[in-house]
Amino acid sequence: MKNCIITLLVVLGLVSCNKKEEADFADYLVATPLTMSLADFKNSVDVVAPRPIDESGKIYAYENYIFVNDKYKGVHVIDNSDPNSPQKISFIKIAGNVDISIKGNFLYADSLTDLMVLDISEINAIKIVNRLEDVLRDNIVWPNADIYEYDGIDYENEILVGWDVKIESRLISEVNSRFDDQIFLAETANDSQVGQGGSLARFKIVNDYLYAVDSHTINVFEISDLENPRDLEDVYAGFDIETIFNKGNNLFLGSMRGMYIYDITSPATPTFISEFQHGTACDPVVVDGDYAYVTLRGGNNCGATESGLFIVDISDLTTPVLATSYAMDEPYGLGIKDNKLFICDGKSGLKIYDKTDIENLVLLNHYENNITFDVIPMNETLIMIGDDILYQYRYLDNDIELISSMNLN
Repeated sequence: MKNCIITLLVVLGLVSCNKKEEADFADYLVATPLTMSLADFKNSVDVVAPRPIDESGKIYAYENYIFVNDKYKGVHVIDNSDPNSPQKISFIKIAGNVDISIKGNFLYADSLTDLMVLDISEINAIKIVNRLEDVLRDNIVWPNADIYEYDGIDYENEILVGWDVKIESRLISEVNSRFDDQIFLAETANDSQVGQGGSLARFKIVNDYLYAVDSHTINVFEISDLENPRDLEDVYAGFDIETIFNKGNNLFLGSMRGMYIYDITSPATPTFISEFQHGTACDPVVVDGDYAYVTLRGGNNCGATESGLFIVDISDLTTPVLATSYAMDEPYGLGIKDNKLFICDGKSGLKIYDKTDIENLVLLNHYENNITFDVIPMNETLIMIGDDILYQYRYLDNDIELISSMNLN
């Protein structure tokens, strides 16, 4: 009998210990660095046959082509001559790439700190024509994660080209102690020869200038000689800058702290006009008329706990004022076509509003079954990316109609 009691106590003790151990752990998003030798990085650009996408990023449209970023790896080139049946042409390998912009058949792409120039006049024979080294600063996009495992990188011989993010179970006490010491880092065409990116773009071409924003700087390049960009003086613009949008002689920068407005009447030297502060959240911005439309996404390292759409009155550029706001779930990119406002609300799908009256947005349709990331409203069609799928829609009077969906895997 005593032996039975002892055995029972031991079993109960083990169960108690297991429960205690389980309670001490929690699931965290852990980002592990992807590195490459410096030697390989300098020879990392190449044009190869089409391949499945690993993680879809931003989209860009130029003439009859769509370019889809594969985060940190390069760009997928898609022939969109027939929107009903788009076809992959090739993949441009570019280590650390997240953004592109195109003018006059020359494609500009970031490769971490380098600016690449590619001639795409022969789309089936794309050529690398220039590489400007060390002209982009603080250009590594850090992912949303709870823990960054960047210890152990050999900075003398290796370069960080991206991140692998996974859910892992970690001891809560150890994670909390790490947080005390861990450093956290953030992350409409105007010319017939220029392509069009979505609202999440960090590259923007305006006439003979390419503006590329990093976390706190506007990198300015003069590109009148398209093959040979000139790196001009950078302009300090704030902190946690994420996106850039152009309207007329003004740049609108979306940051985690707010929206910054810059005058580019003198294009080589963007000049600060004003800012609109909204707290801390990830946000892109688009502009139409007297209003700027800003989506704020909370959660993870975006800072804010709530997400929404802010509509800002910019009729006086020197004094932007919040006009109204609407709750959203997890908005990313957005776009405008006439009186339609398209919002990619992450896992909550694509939302289409009539924005005729900003004080009373009317929901025209809600495509709840699509995971959405960014949109480009073109003249005839709406292009959208989400969950490694490229969608194209045709505009209707008060809605849109699906033309095609292309799985990029």
